Amino acid sequence: MTAASANLPTTLPGTAAPVRMWLPEQEVEPAALQQLRTIADLPWVHGLRVMPDCHLGKGATVGSVIAMRGAVSPAAVGVDIGCGVAALRTDLVDDDLEDLHALRSAIEAAIPVGFHEHSAPIGDGMLTQLGVRAGTDRFWDGFAALPEKVLGREAKARRQLGTMGGGNHFAELCVDARDSRVWITLHSGSRNIGKEIAEVHIARARGLEHNRHLADRDLAVFLADTPGMDDYVRDVHWAQEYAARSRAIMIGLLRAEVARHWAARGREVAFDLPINCHHNYISIEQIDGEHMIVTRKGAISTREGGLALIPGSMGVGSYIVRGLANPDSFCSASHGAGRRMSRTAARRSFTREDLLAQTEGVECRKDTGVIDEIPGAYKDLHAVMRYQSDLVEPIAHLQTVLCVKG
Repeated sequence: MTAASANLPTTLPGTAAPVRMWLPEQEVEPAALQQLRTIADLPWVHGLRVMPDCHLGKGATVGSVIAMRGAVSPAAVGVDIGCGVAALRTDLVDDDLEDLHALRSAIEAAIPVGFHEHSAPIGDGMLTQLGVRAGTDRFWDGFAALPEKVLGREAKARRQLGTMGGGNHFAELCVDARDSRVWITLHSGSRNIGKEIAEVHIARARGLEHNRHLADRDLAVFLADTPGMDDYVRDVHWAQEYAARSRAIMIGLLRAEVARHWAARGREVAFDLPINCHHNYISIEQIDGEHMIVTRKGAISTREGGLALIPGSMGVGSYIVRGLANPDSFCSASHGAGRRMSRTAARRSFTREDLLAQTEGVECRKDTGVIDEIPGAYKDLHAVMRYQSDLVEPIAHLQTVLCVKG
């Protein structure tokens, strides 16, 4: 254990359910601390674990892991159901990198970003070409069971499968600081359909009688063995699968563009198997000897001890980690660096000149439209990693050389 984490985790006093935090209490914004207390006081909460990248969220804190008995709060997953990351190592090295502006343009043409979408859905034929498992027809059969309000969005959802969206979502090329190997990394979620599904269920939960006297109605829950719970669990699992498939498609598109870029230079590129994991999701897990409903909102699972990606901000890079399955954290770790200021505050605080300085050496957008994603708006990724040295083992530190943003 490092000196930085020697006194972690800390306990948040005065809560009904135990709260353990992998960062000093004084580093948590007051509004987020109050939000954590409100969550821990819900009668269904068995325990709350707080990751070192935590910050204020809608209803539930980003960077929170909540174990509940017989209940689930849709706000504890969030509106970007299944949001997560993927990573893929290539056999390229730093010395192979050239003409990254042309590569960025090709990636931006291949993967729709922001509010854009594919002109037509990606079918099984294209999936096979991209090296992605087929079976989309069977997956889409489940769409008919989703809430009636979203059924008219199927055509849009099909076109948005395999698209990045905006905000903090990205596609990057990074270089491993140890061996100069080049990695592809990606951050994306369930796009508009995930948001629509989440909002339907959050509104339904708010209207239930047992939630009427909650301190924060955004934390409204569904109870086990009720139609509301069954419907939510079914729909959130569908959205999680949508997000995972979407990342797999984009990894395939990125792999194709990278291969094409270097094939034009006489270089064949080899790729390892990809990493693909959620950090906004629900699962049933054994906690303290009981099966409970666990929600992670801005947190990854380390239960299987596999590899995962913990990204920083635009231009800062990421860490490839191996999970240590620490039961004290409900086998969880942070999902990234975490914001230290809101998007509005970032736009007020920084200028384009700041963006140019903080992304020097990175092939990326340098315009005012991405100032809210400037590295200075985020926490120090390296400090976040030090705080969770008992949760994950760093395998590689990746430095960003190319970043595509929505």
